[in-house]
Amino acid sequence: MRRPSILFLNRVYPPVRGASGRVLRDLARSFAREGWQVTVITTGPKAMSERDGAVRVVRVKGAEKPGGAFGYIWIWMKLLWVALRLPKTHLVVTLTDPPFLAIVGRILQFFKRSHHIHWCQDLYPDVFSALGVKFPEFIMRFLKNRVRAAMKRADKVIVIGRCMARHLNYDGFDPKQITVIPNWVDSELVQPLQDDDCEPVYVTTPESYRSYEEQRKHGPKFRVLYAGNIGRAHPVETILKAAEILNETNPDVEFVFVGDGPRHEIINRKRILMHLENIRLLPYQPVSRLKDLMESGDMHLISMDGQAGGLLVPVKLYSALAAHRPCVFIGPAHSEAAKVIEDFKAGVVCAPGDVQGLAEHIRRYRENSDKWFSDFEGAKAASEVFVPKESINAWIERAWAVVDQDVHV
Repeated sequence: MRRPSILFLNRVYPPVRGASGRVLRDLARSFAREGWQVTVITTGPKAMSERDGAVRVVRVKGAEKPGGAFGYIWIWMKLLWVALRLPKTHLVVTLTDPPFLAIVGRILQFFKRSHHIHWCQDLYPDVFSALGVKFPEFIMRFLKNRVRAAMKRADKVIVIGRCMARHLNYDGFDPKQITVIPNWVDSELVQPLQDDDCEPVYVTTPESYRSYEEQRKHGPKFRVLYAGNIGRAHPVETILKAAEILNETNPDVEFVFVGDGPRHEIINRKRILMHLENIRLLPYQPVSRLKDLMESGDMHLISMDGQAGGLLVPVKLYSALAAHRPCVFIGPAHSEAAKVIEDFKAGVVCAPGDVQGLAEHIRRYRENSDKWFSDFEGAKAASEVFVPKESINAWIERAWAVVDQDVHV
């Protein structure tokens, strides 16, 4: 049996920030531990080849935040060029940053005779409308036809939510070609802290939902946490208006936004204009503080544009569940995030624009410990299902099914 080889293509890979890069690193390392030869083509401040343990990382020069469509197209072409020059691998895996990498996978599948799996983190070009990016209708139709044709020729399409699978089924995909494998959280959220200076604090009753350390540091404030990227597909208007209401009626409730993204500065400006003293903004926090950060929230907010249902799945949902915190999802009811919350009774779903409803949900969590603890239990149950090991094992199993015959030749 020959040693199987796999090539991943994605714009981001640590230390470059990005949720897709984080899960890619976890998966690449797992394949390497299974004995695969693993190569990742990605970007960095300069072109170079390096090692991430047993994973070979080939970086093309690219800005961390490309400027406009041309910047993404240029990176797309660089990734393709480098991939064409590398030796053939048994399997090519394309993600969706930059958009249309499925076409790169199809080109490599054709010229290199490699197998191809497309890992659909976002469904392009459909998601452009939710991002506020406008193209003429004929261009959108052309792009969609090209991408869908490349995806249909892939050996397997792995999507991160049931809503995405349904969307592709409507587009005529063979259901047998599609596999749903949820993304996963940072390992730091599912591993116990190693801190000899602190006694562990466990939430076991409604009254114990905030640790002694948090009360000492932050006082009696009820913290509503929004942690992660605040991009164009994550509207915040409903949150800000609800914060305005609670700023008057419930000054003991605070909103904490952690991260960055296009809307982070918008929140800061509106916070000042609306005189919202109950909003705090923090930059990205180091991984060493991630678990403490996520558990510092009494509840978590997750938002998604109403047009993005079936086109993306906010990974911050799984981070909130891993922290065993109730979630309020502001977005389409048919999306994966809404279904997970409802299936596990781990929070509530709020329609975009329902300002009074959001304020009331937050107020209820603040004042009703039984409701908070019930949804805490739901989040805890969900966290035991959505674990990194299960998703990664499912991924490796699908990859073996695709390349098994070639490897055993």
